[in-house]
Amino acid sequence: MKRNKNRWWIAVVVGWLLVSLIAGCSQPAAQSTGSELKGTITISGAFALYPMVVQWGEEFQKLHPDVQFDISAGGAGKGMSDALAGQVDIGMVSRAIKPEEEQQGAFWIAVTKDAVFGAVNTQNPVLKDLSSKGITRDQLIDIYITGQIKTWGELVGRPEVTDEIHIYTRSDACGAADAWAGFLGNKKQEDLKGIGVYGDPGIAEAVAKDPLGIGYNNLNYAYDAASGKPVTGLVVLSMDVNQNGAADDSEVVDSKAKAIDAVATGRYPSPPARALNLVTKGKPSGLVQAFLLWTLTDGQKFIDSAGYIALPKTLLDEGIQKLK
Repeated sequence: MKRNKNRWWIAVVVGWLLVSLIAGCSQPAAQSTGSELKGTITISGAFALYPMVVQWGEEFQKLHPDVQFDISAGGAGKGMSDALAGQVDIGMVSRAIKPEEEQQGAFWIAVTKDAVFGAVNTQNPVLKDLSSKGITRDQLIDIYITGQIKTWGELVGRPEVTDEIHIYTRSDACGAADAWAGFLGNKKQEDLKGIGVYGDPGIAEAVAKDPLGIGYNNLNYAYDAASGKPVTGLVVLSMDVNQNGAADDSEVVDSKAKAIDAVATGRYPSPPARALNLVTKGKPSGLVQAFLLWTLTDGQKFIDSAGYIALPKTLLDEGIQKLK
C-alpha cells in the first residue's frame, strides 16, 4: 500500500514538471532591452577632451543603458600613463603621440580638434594696446621662453608702464602646455617659464585673479560655455599672425564662435591648434572598441554643440579603419 502511494506522488511530480516545461516552451522569449553592450568604461586624462568625452558618454549611455562611464580629468600625461599602465580603458591625450609611447603599446585615434589660446586679465594695465595690436609669436617667445620681455610696458612699447608680467603655466604634464611650447619655437613644456598651476580651471582662475597675469587655456576653458564670451575675468588674446602690428578682424577671437571659425579655417596657427586623441593599451575590442567607433561616426554630430572643431573626414576614416 505504501509503495503504491509513493508511485502516485512520483507520477504527480513528473506530470507537474512536464506541464511546466510545455508551458515554458509556449511562452515568448524575454524582450530585449535594446542594449547588447554592458559594462563600465574607465577614462582619464586631458582637460581639453574632458567636456567632449563626458557628453559622448552621456549620449552613448542613452543608446546603451547598461554601459557605465567613469571619467576623470588630470592632464594628458596622466591619461597616457594610466592607459599604458592598464589603470583605465582609455586615456585622453591632447597632443601628438610619442614614438616611445607607441613602442609601449599605445594605440590611438584622433577624434576631434581644438586649440590653446593666450589670455590676460580684464584689468591688465595695457589692455587697450593688446586689444588693438594683438600679440605676436615672437613676443610670446620673449615672455615664455627667453624672458627678455619682463614688463607690460616693454611688451607694447610704453616704457612708462613698469608693471611686471606675471607668467602662469601648467604644473601638470598636459597637451595644452605641449602645444603652447611647440608653437613657441618647437619647445617642450619644461622650457616654459612661469608659475606652475594645476589644470585648465586652475590656470584660468589664476589669471582672472591677477591683473598682471598672462596664461593659456584650451578652447573650452578660455570661453564660457553658456555665453560664448571669454570666461569672467579673462580677455583672450588675438594673435597677430601676419605681424602687421594690428589685430585684424580675421585675427580677433573675442568670442568662442570666432575662435572656432579661426581654427576650422586655418587662420589660427597649428600648433597651438591640434588634434585630440583617445588612447588604449593595444588595439581595443568589445565594448571599448564599440564606443571608440561610435565617437568617430554617430558621435561626431555632437562636436559642434560641445564647442569643438570637426576633423577632416579623411582622418576620421583612417581612425575607423584602424579600429576595425
